[in-house]
Amino acid sequence: MGTAISLDLATDLPAAVLRTLADDTFRWLREVDARFTTYREDSEVRRLDRGELPPAGASADLRAVLARCADLWADTDGFFDAYATGRLDPSGYVKGWAAQVASDRLVAAGAVDHCLNAGGDVRVRGHSSSGRPWRIGVRHPWDADATCLVLTGTDLAVATSGVYERGHHVLDPRRGVPARGLRSVTVVGPDLGVADAYATAAVAMGVAGVGWLDRLPGHLHAVVTDDGRLLRSTALPLAD
Repeated sequence: MGTAISLDLATDLPAAVLRTLADDTFRWLREVDARFTTYREDSEVRRLDRGELPPAGASADLRAVLARCADLWADTDGFFDAYATGRLDPSGYVKGWAAQVASDRLVAAGAVDHCLNAGGDVRVRGHSSSGRPWRIGVRHPWDADATCLVLTGTDLAVATSGVYERGHHVLDPRRGVPARGLRSVTVVGPDLGVADAYATAAVAMGVAGVGWLDRLPGHLHAVVTDDGRLLRSTALPLAD
């Protein structure tokens, strides 16, 4: 996925069980990376995009992701577009989706207290090893060593899309040019894949994305504009 992924398992389970759960989690994420990466010519996504793999021959996971991306395209009025670059690239949904699936599997296995961080897309469940709710720092878009907000909760999906690492890489799919106006968008909701896609869509919308996020049911947000303003939902679960 081209990013660092960390896992903190805080449920009091035997060390051998925790190691197995961690190994299974990273095995799943490596499988997703191999299947969906756009950086390897032999990935399933690249083969499908080139027409070498018929849609009917795609894996169940790839078919499910493409169907969800189509739904998200409709939900965002076309601003979340897996074909925005002219090639198939569902990365704006896949990373969050993969982490959400991994988190759901951990809960099903009894590891109800954990924090999975996939390059800034974070899924927390339960409590940290201190017994307190998890704290999630949102990176400051101009200072990699600082946070602009710290969130807290026991069941949060927190996805951030921004232009501070790779520049203006998110395209406005309507104009086919890099989107401008928003430096960083964080979306908080119940599902990390959806939150990831919504954050990407809001960046693609530019400044108009703020109003769209304000009207988005079931989700909260924090936005840093290109001119340095911080705009956020009043109900955002901020740490003391």
